[in-house]
Amino acid sequence: MPLFELDAFSVSFLDPDQPERHQTPARTVDSLSYAVDEGETLAIVGESGSGKSVSLLAATGLLNGDHRTEGAVRFRGHDLLAATPKQRRGILGKEIGFVFQDPQSNLHPFKPVGRQIEEVIAEHTALKPAARRARVLELLGEVGIQDAAQKAQHYPGHLSGGQRQRVMIAIAIALNPALIIADEPTTALDVSVQAGILGLLGRLQREHGTAIVFVSHDLAVVSRIADAIVVLKDGRLVESGPRDEVALAPREPYTRALLEASRARIRPRVRPIRATDAGPAEAEPKPLLGVRGLTKHYRRGSRVTPAVTGLDFTVGAGEIVGIVGESGSGKSTVGKVIAGLQFADSGEILLDGHAYPTKVSTQVPHLPAEVRRSVQLVFQDPYASLNPRRTVFQSIAAPLEANGWSKSSMRERVAEVARRTVVGDELLNRYPVALSGGQKQRVAIARALALGPRLVVADEPLAALDVTTQVEIIELILSLQQSLHTAFLFISHDLGVVAAIAQRVIVLGPNGVEEIGETEQVFTAPRSAYTRTLLDAIPRLDEAEVSTR
Repeated sequence: MPLFELDAFSVSFLDPDQPERHQTPARTVDSLSYAVDEGETLAIVGESGSGKSVSLLAATGLLNGDHRTEGAVRFRGHDLLAATPKQRRGILGKEIGFVFQDPQSNLHPFKPVGRQIEEVIAEHTALKPAARRARVLELLGEVGIQDAAQKAQHYPGHLSGGQRQRVMIAIAIALNPALIIADEPTTALDVSVQAGILGLLGRLQREHGTAIVFVSHDLAVVSRIADAIVVLKDGRLVESGPRDEVALAPREPYTRALLEASRARIRPRVRPIRATDAGPAEAEPKPLLGVRGLTKHYRRGSRVTPAVTGLDFTVGAGEIVGIVGESGSGKSTVGKVIAGLQFADSGEILLDGHAYPTKVSTQVPHLPAEVRRSVQLVFQDPYASLNPRRTVFQSIAAPLEANGWSKSSMRERVAEVARRTVVGDELLNRYPVALSGGQKQRVAIARALALGPRLVVADEPLAALDVTTQVEIIELILSLQQSLHTAFLFISHDLGVVAAIAQRVIVLGPNGVEEIGETEQVFTAPRSAYTRTLLDAIPRLDEAEVSTR
């Protein structure tokens, strides 16, 4: 008997603004069937909107919204859909643990993490407070958090992304559940932290015999941990089978497309395209952006934490320069300073000959209007970076309106940048809620291009997107670079993405700059041991790795 099983399971949604009797429910998950045995790891893979998360949330009674379910969901042979709320609460947390994609959103920001771990123990056991606290420290140690007693007193905002995810795992395993459902648990993490989380889940499974359902959009990631793979598309099961069978000899074109997207993201260019490759010149042209000695510290009371120290780099006109590194290496801080959202403590920044002011202040730097127009920013989360009350047209037009463009000129410009970023006319009157993640990010890029900037700072713009959508956005940015000669400072924790898009790469480590060089050189012959460690942590889909796992 399987431990956890979905049998012809379907999920349909109703429109809350329409009378139920006049509706045909929209089916999001259609007749989905799969099973997980004790101690097995099953990976569920597919693009955004394929039904991966919706099916599991609905199956366990955690899905919000007005929806209907059909079919059967069984855990240890018992029907979860027929369980009362009290019976379900007795199972969730105790026998089924959850690890969600975004620990920042799923951890209470105003409670110490130790207390949050303790809550699940108190809910399901009769342990005394002292025993519960001892168990919390044991769990923090088990998931690899150093100085457990101290970290237990910290709030989530004081921890790194990898540490927060380890806290989520500690909550999930607190009562040694038979099943852990891990919903995209490594998507927003850098490659070394991702490798650590995958290794941690594997170790916990070996030591405790826990079954794992691992949800991901990336077949390269799941190939490291899965025993079997289920591939979903548009709420339907496309293909399933043992890992080696699906990863090495997929039957379906859709699965092959996912595999190709995973591979495409880790291919460095054979010959980087540089702005200076256009033809011979008497002298090296001045860079569009020049940074020398950039230093930034963060102050909290008497404590001073260095974020960036003595960073030197340039970005040429029409060049894509990648900045990579682990969480806390200062990547996003560099982007915010270059975008004019924060002051540097010291150093020199020149954008097209205009110097940035240097001052220790909490205020946004005052930059000339020409500089503000010349550098624009694309944020990491397309779901949060667009105003939910503005249409796509209004979002793209916002910077034009702020700069005094006429209505007729705005319409023409919005139409132009929408065409260049493949934002269809049918999307212009929609609100963000009606867009996919990839469509939202295209709109964010279109908004950044509205004023015709010479430099776009892209801060983790692909982190929230599935691999096929990532490839589409990579191709879009490359086409914009070629057609508009726009330069990009591309910030990412994902070396695979940077390999596919950047001409030069800056590698930031715990002690500052580890390496700066051409993409091909950095990815094929890195000089830094730290860079080699990051490259080794990239999930790859090659026959040797998969077949010898």
